[in-house]
Amino acid sequence: MNQYLITAYDHTDEGAFERRLQIRPHHLDGARELKAKGNYVIGASILNEEGKMIGSSMILQFEDEEQLDAWKQNEPYITQNIWESIDIKPVRVADV
Repeated sequence: MNQYLITAYDHTDEGAFERRLQIRPHHLDGARELKAKGNYVIGASILNEEGKMIGSSMILQFEDEEQLDAWKQNEPYITQNIWESIDIKPVRVADV
């Protein structure tokens, strides 16, 4: 499988954090589905100095780019305008 590091930062407009909190249960449901299918490796919220969520980091794995694209089209943090910037890089998780 191809592995990808996703690093995404939230919008910073007024109301952005509240939107994140509203959509978060749907995002986590999607992560659980990915885990059940073997596509989820690890994920975490990115926090600011006060401990407030300001973004996300995930390592996901898919058989091909089409599956990655399908995930992007269905990810609630993308479709509901939570993430302002998204960086996706191919990676290989060390087997240790």
